[in-house]
Amino acid sequence: MLLFQIGWFACVLSGAHGLPWAGTGIALAIVAWHVTRAVRLRQELLLVLSAAAIGALFDSLLVVLGWIVYTSGTLMANTTPHWMVALWMLFAMTLNVSLAWLKRRLFVAVLFGAVGGPLAYLGGSKLGALHFVAPTPALIALAVGWALCTPLLVMLARRFDGFAHRADTATAVAHV
Repeated sequence: MLLFQIGWFACVLSGAHGLPWAGTGIALAIVAWHVTRAVRLRQELLLVLSAAAIGALFDSLLVVLGWIVYTSGTLMANTTPHWMVALWMLFAMTLNVSLAWLKRRLFVAVLFGAVGGPLAYLGGSKLGALHFVAPTPALIALAVGWALCTPLLVMLARRFDGFAHRADTATAVAHV
């Protein structure tokens, strides 16, 4: 979880200060390190890439709707910045280790997403990485979207668990 937090702050602060590639680079290095620790590397990589695709689509929808504007890192108009996609990848890497307990509690995953998702974006907004053009619809969409995406990602983590056969589960949990 510590590496996730380091990656989150790197992405958000670098995005806020016009240096988005710095955060993306740090996040990708963390994700690469995580994936190479997986017993089933291909499975873990599929989870991380699936989360990147889901996140890119979801966040780009919020941009297209005009509810959120990012301060830097957008490669194409009406899309989410690359550092946000990296954040989705960072989140995915927690699902088979520190957040693996959510796999047995999908309803909790719904609540976790509905509350935690919008709070993370509010934090990013307070740090200057994004602006809510239409705060109420954006926060409602974030709550609903994350309430749907979190259990979806948890179910994908069940399917693509690169740490499932790890002999030392405590080590696997401790590294994230």
